[in-house]
Amino acid sequence: MKNPEQDIHREMMNRAIELAIHGMKKGDGGPFGAVVAMGKKIIGEGWNKVLSSNDPTAHAEVVAIRDACSKLKSFQLEGCIIYTSCEPCPMCLGAIYWARPKCFYYGCTREDAAKIEFDDEFIYKEIKLAPNQRSIPAWNLQREEALQAFEFWKTFESKIPY
Repeated sequence: MKNPEQDIHREMMNRAIELAIHGMKKGDGGPFGAVVAMGKKIIGEGWNKVLSSNDPTAHAEVVAIRDACSKLKSFQLEGCIIYTSCEPCPMCLGAIYWARPKCFYYGCTREDAAKIEFDDEFIYKEIKLAPNQRSIPAWNLQREEALQAFEFWKTFESKIPY
C-alpha cells in the first residue's frame, strides 16, 4: 500500500529542485532551491539569489524562510516543514533552527555540493576554533558596555521572547 504522506514529501522536494534549476537559468545564483510547506500547502519558496541580489545571505533556505515568515506574519515556522534541494550550509542550518520548523528534508548532501565547488567544510572547521584563531579573526571589544543592552533586555517589559 502506498503512503500518501510520502507523495507530498516527494512533490515538495521536486518543487525545491525545480526552483534550484529555475534560479540557475535566471542567473540568480547557484543550484539551490527550497520550499516551506504546511501540510499540502506551500507557504514560502526560494532559490539562491546571491548573484542577482549581491547578498551573500540570499541562500535558497533563507529566501524561502523569509517568504514564509512574511506570509505567516510570524518569525517562527511552527508546524511547517522545509524542503531543500541540498543539505543546508552552516548559515542556513542556523536559520532553520531559529525558524523552528517541525523538521526538514534535503536532497543532495554537503559532500555532493563540495564536488561542484560549494564546499562549506572550512566553515565547520572555523566554528570549532577560538574566535581570534580563525582565518577571519574576531576580537572581543567593549564587553562591559555591550552588556548594558542585555541588562536592559532582562527587565524590558515589552519584550517578546523567542
